[in-house]
Amino acid sequence: MTGTGWAVIGPQRVQTAPPLRPTVPVTPASAASARREPAPSHRGRAGGGRARTVTGVAAALVTAVLAVVVAGQVEDGTDTKAQASTADADGRSAPQKASRSDSRPTPDGGVKAPVSFEQKMALRYPLDAKAKASGDFQTVGGHDQAPGKGEVLRYRVDVEKGLPLDGALFAEAVHKTLNDDRSWGHGGRRTFERVSSGHADFAITLASPGTTAAWCAKSGLDTTEDNVSCDSAATDRVMINAYRWAQGSPTFGDQMLAYRQMLINHEVGHRLGHDHETCPKAGALAPVMMQQTKFLATDGVTCRPNPWPFPA
Repeated sequence: MTGTGWAVIGPQRVQTAPPLRPTVPVTPASAASARREPAPSHRGRAGGGRARTVTGVAAALVTAVLAVVVAGQVEDGTDTKAQASTADADGRSAPQKASRSDSRPTPDGGVKAPVSFEQKMALRYPLDAKAKASGDFQTVGGHDQAPGKGEVLRYRVDVEKGLPLDGALFAEAVHKTLNDDRSWGHGGRRTFERVSSGHADFAITLASPGTTAAWCAKSGLDTTEDNVSCDSAATDRVMINAYRWAQGSPTFGDQMLAYRQMLINHEVGHRLGHDHETCPKAGALAPVMMQQTKFLATDGVTCRPNPWPFPA
C-alpha cells in the first residue's frame, strides 16, 4: 500500500534517474516549448501508472457488471437481437429446416390431399350404411366424347343431391371404365359417350342406400339385405349404391379402384342384357357378372376378384 492509499498492482520496476543533460541557455522559444512539453519525470510516470491502474480497475468492474447482466438474461431465457439474428442465419443456412417437404403442419392437418385420379379412387370415403339424402338428382355437367368405334351408347351421370361424395370424380370413373378396352366396348364393338342434356340411353346414378332401394324396388329388386346396387330395368336408371361406392366390399379388400370398376361394369352389364354368372373353376378370375360384392365362391369353388368383362 502506497502513501496515497492506492494499491500497486503487479511487479514493480526499478526506477533509475534520467541521465543528466547539458545545460542549455533558456530562451523565450525554449521556455514556451518547455511549458508545452514538460520533461518526463519519476513523479509523472508514477502518477500516470496510478491513473492507468484506476482506469483498469474501473474497466474491470464495468466488465464484471455486464457479464452478470448478460448471464441473468440468458438464465431468464431472454433473447437479444443478436441471438435472434444468429438463429435466423442458422435457419437460412439449413434449407431442410424451411422445406415444406418436412413434417411441418399443413393447413389440412398434415395430410396431403390426393391429386391424381388413381389416388382418389384408391381411397375409402366416410358414409353410413343407412345414409339417406334428398331423393332428388343433379346431372353432372359437361360432355365426354365417345373415344372408340362401333355402336355409340349415350349415357348421363346423375348424383343424388346432398351426398358428401365427389360427383365429378364419379363421372370420370364411369367414362374411363366403360371406355377401357377390357370393358364392354372390347374389340371396337361399342363405345360410350357421356352427355348432360338431350337424349341418353340410360342414366348411371349415384344414390344413397335408401334412394337406391326405392328405385330398385320399381323393378322388383330388393337391395336392402346386402346393401347392393342394381339395374332398375323398368326405369332408365342404373343405380350405384353410394355406400358401396364409398366403402367397397370385403371381397376386394383394399382394392377400391378395382372394386368400383367392377361395380360399374357389373350393373351396366345388366343394362346390356347380361345375367349373373358363377365361378367357373377354383383360382380363376371371377366373371364380372358374378355377384362379387356378396361372395367369390359358388358351390365350393372360389374365384379371384375381377373388375373386367374382358380381362387382359
